[in-house]
Amino acid sequence: MTTPMMQQYKSIKSQAPDAILFFRLGDFYEMFGEDARTAAPVLEIALTGRDSGGGERIPMCGVPHHAVDGYLLKLVSAGYKVALCEQVEDPQATKGIVRREIIRIISPGTMTDSLVEQANNFLAAVYHDQDWGLAFVDVSTGEFTVFQTESIDILTTELSRIRPSELLLPAELLKAKHWRPYYLTQREKKTYQHTLLEQRFTEQTELFQEFPTAMKAANGLWQYILETSPGIDPSHILKINAYRPEHWMLLDPWTRRNLELTESIRGQGKKGTLLSVLDFTKTAFGGRLLRRWIEQPLLLKEEIEKRLDYVEALVEDSFLRGDLIQLFNKVFDLERLMGKVSYGTANARDLLSLAQTLGVLPQLRALLAEGKSASLQAFIPALEGLDPLAVTLEQAINPEAPISLKDGNLLKAGYSEEIDELRSISSGGKAWVAKLESMEKDRTGIRSLKVGYNKVFGYYIEVTHANSHLIPAEYIRKQTLANAERFITPELKEYEQKILGAEEKVTQLEYQLFLELRETVRGQAARILEAAHALAEIDVYASLAEAAVRHHYSRPVMKGEGGLTIIEGRHPVVESMLQDTSFVPNDTILTEDKHLALITGPNMAGKSTYMRQVALIVLMAQIGSFVPAQQATIPIADHIFTRVGASDDLASGQSTFMVEMYEVAHILRHVTPHSLIILDEVGRGTATYDGLSIAWAVAEYLAGQENKPKTLFATHYHELTDLEETHAGIFNLHVGVREHGEEIVFLHKIIPGRADRSYGIQVAKLAGLPANLLHRAKIILHELESSAKENRQEHLLNKEKATQLSLFEVQPLDPLLQEVSELSVEDLTPRQALDYLFDLKERIKTADSI
Repeated sequence: MTTPMMQQYKSIKSQAPDAILFFRLGDFYEMFGEDARTAAPVLEIALTGRDSGGGERIPMCGVPHHAVDGYLLKLVSAGYKVALCEQVEDPQATKGIVRREIIRIISPGTMTDSLVEQANNFLAAVYHDQDWGLAFVDVSTGEFTVFQTESIDILTTELSRIRPSELLLPAELLKAKHWRPYYLTQREKKTYQHTLLEQRFTEQTELFQEFPTAMKAANGLWQYILETSPGIDPSHILKINAYRPEHWMLLDPWTRRNLELTESIRGQGKKGTLLSVLDFTKTAFGGRLLRRWIEQPLLLKEEIEKRLDYVEALVEDSFLRGDLIQLFNKVFDLERLMGKVSYGTANARDLLSLAQTLGVLPQLRALLAEGKSASLQAFIPALEGLDPLAVTLEQAINPEAPISLKDGNLLKAGYSEEIDELRSISSGGKAWVAKLESMEKDRTGIRSLKVGYNKVFGYYIEVTHANSHLIPAEYIRKQTLANAERFITPELKEYEQKILGAEEKVTQLEYQLFLELRETVRGQAARILEAAHALAEIDVYASLAEAAVRHHYSRPVMKGEGGLTIIEGRHPVVESMLQDTSFVPNDTILTEDKHLALITGPNMAGKSTYMRQVALIVLMAQIGSFVPAQQATIPIADHIFTRVGASDDLASGQSTFMVEMYEVAHILRHVTPHSLIILDEVGRGTATYDGLSIAWAVAEYLAGQENKPKTLFATHYHELTDLEETHAGIFNLHVGVREHGEEIVFLHKIIPGRADRSYGIQVAKLAGLPANLLHRAKIILHELESSAKENRQEHLLNKEKATQLSLFEVQPLDPLLQEVSELSVEDLTPRQALDYLFDLKERIKTADSI
């Protein structure tokens, strides 16, 4: 038989069987049974035991309630869900077992604390009928988006961009390989059919009609949010956004990786990425917005120009830019603060951060109003209307408030008359106790007499045994110690009740008034988040302007279509990392007539850097940034495709070459007339002639396309350079090299024409290969080149002979062919023709066997 408390535990645990239950017992969250066995090693805490009734013991471990956030993060990061079970009534006012309830289930996708500041934490859901529907939300910021597509490839591409921390799927989709990178949560299909979302977002009925499959995914997502936060209204989620492919460029995972947009290939986080070069944001929500812009370039020219106008205004007004950046240093993360307010977890320090941020808005409005740019003044209305709330919070919240809401001292003196009065009683009472101690010392003559306090006995008078003969008769003995006695008096206990009552009441009243303040803030959620979104945009524009000034970027000229022209373009990331040398700029001109550049030259000479820089310049222009070039005219690209580098996909059993071919196939399936393609060393993952054949065919395919995608194609197969002579759209470029005897110097300059050599042995020498090995390599190279020359001459001779034979020698026609050529087909009946065909087939078989 189990104890009543364990019966309660098991009942609550049954409500969250797939989660580790944090069961609140006093000042600790306890875990029992299998939950304890699982959690103890992850949290690095001791596994103990507890009597569960009937003489049985159950495994147990626990963590202090005041440090729970760190332990939650550890478990969730390890891939576990945690159900937080709280005491929902006062233990002192309850007889028997305290009522407990699960107040929240924390999973990788529902975390709201201890998150990376400048990155979103998305919870996503997928649904499939005729189309694929995707919905994703960051519950910490309130960003909620839906997306619908016919293609599973496009869906997985979008998933790879948002990288959800948790993905909700119906059972029938769980086994598909597409979801391998994600933390999966299985959901019943009926949860996708709920209508609670439509009831909440009644003003967005057109969205439900336009994207029915995506909205089913959103229904499932919303149901999960409500289930994991019972009793909570996520009021900071104000609207559902729709992702429309015609508005934003869809970047596949390989392109994002190859261009190192927000994450480095070398695994060093942000360092060495485009984000690291452009990010001068000062706010967390500005940093998240910049990351999103980099991963979602625009396709609409008017939107791009609008962003460029804002950036140009801040480039030209350096004083305004500097003042804005300085003010943004005082701005806290409004989006996540409002998330905490919505979830009821915001404490006094959070509201203080909110007050400080809102207090900056009047200065920001003044700066924008006084600035040179009329366009930036459009942000002023979004920053208005919150001054009274800022004043109220500033007047209310104590700057020294504790983290816990139950420890008192949350509010400033002067905010509440009742609290001030109770505090006066409490502080006056303590002065009275000090006065009492002094009076009793004088009255009794006991100089060592002390008036003390503990939670067990309350206030008491302590007298040492040496002075026991001086103890007054009215003292009532309460406790005997080794060296002293403790006493109480009726007068002392009466005043104790008054003091402690005041302290308890003031703590309860402060807590209640704080909750009212928090509700006031919640009521302003829409206005606060509107201000947050405006601040984020201004922060990003200031960041892009700062990058443009520091790195000497220029405003690109955008056009809907036509040729791509970049004069003295530079790679933004490589340039920023150079210290002792200057980056060598290069021009790029791709037209509709000459749209495929074949680039040859030795390894390490800069082919890959050059191609990546072109792609990055186009992408930067389409996020609304100035670009690293003296001048750039950019036609809007609907896709940027890259096939760069070599890597195995061991998880799915794909070799380097298979991965390469898959990426090339993806490009060829989705290429359009407005695409920009970067191909680096196609075909090098297999045998030479196989690789050459494939590279040749890919180049011909892209050159022969009616849509003429702009393409940069780097290769070591020098045979491909002959394509310039046979395909009008192809032209050759190469990387300049200067030779000094057997030494070479890379010029990093892109020059018209083909490279005459690969300089592989010279590059190997630069890399430090042994001299005797290099000598042997030269001998082998000479032999191979001689053999190849002889083979080529023999091939040309045979080809010439074959041509001469075909031109001057009339070969006799095969008898069967002669017979067929002279046959009058029109004179044959269908039956005769069929019989003749069978007879001809038999004669051919007979002839082949002779």
